[in-house]
Amino acid sequence: MLPPNKRLMLTGGDRSKGTGARSVRHHPDIFVRLSPVTLQLTAVFEKVPEGYIAFVEELPGANTQGATLEEARANLDEAVRLVLEANRTLAQEALGTRSVIRERFKITPA
Repeated sequence: MLPPNKRLMLTGGDRSKGTGARSVRHHPDIFVRLSPVTLQLTAVFEKVPEGYIAFVEELPGANTQGATLEEARANLDEAVRLVLEANRTLAQEALGTRSVIRERFKITPA
């Protein structure tokens, strides 16, 4: 909830015409937390003499191993997060100071 001195007030538009709402995306005093979107990927686990090896079919570079299936799952979770973070960093470095449009991309489940 916003503190009393930071109350949100949307003005403008005509609600009867469907134009009553305004975006607050760029307001410096407002942070809106959206529900996380679940992206379903395919994890592949293979039993080997040392335990399990694992990878994600849809995400090159997301692979790992573990002594147990549970450890391989936990390690794969971390590997996916690290690959996504590294890809984000590499993209930002490649873009440098160029002017680009960045926006959230939502994949609708099939």
